[in-house]
Amino acid sequence: MLTALHHVAVICTDYERSRRFYVETLGLALIREVYREERQSWKADLRIGASQLELFSFPAPAMRPSYPEATGLRHLAFSVDDLDPVIARLVDAGIAVEPIRIDPYTDQRFTFFSDPDGLPLELYEHR
Repeated sequence: MLTALHHVAVICTDYERSRRFYVETLGLALIREVYREERQSWKADLRIGASQLELFSFPAPAMRPSYPEATGLRHLAFSVDDLDPVIARLVDAGIAVEPIRIDPYTDQRFTFFSDPDGLPLELYEHR
């Protein structure tokens, strides 16, 4: 029986840039970081609530289409208490954020932005 989401894995093209984005800009806590020589790959485990985001680098990873909507993972959504300060922090960091929308089924506010490789990310206000 499934009990929780343990982690989501993301492969990036520029490890240092993506590490800074997820740790410094989004504020995820670094649990551990290792370099796997045999794969020429960095791996960072980042804490987000009770779950983790695994950040990987590989030499010349293939790009996955995000737009138009492609089969597979659509986006990652992060829960926030208040959208406004998080959006302000992203904008101050030079990150484009879409206009706030209202979920027609829950009446909650949400918006989208992208990570350094164009992976769609969502902020979902949970009040």
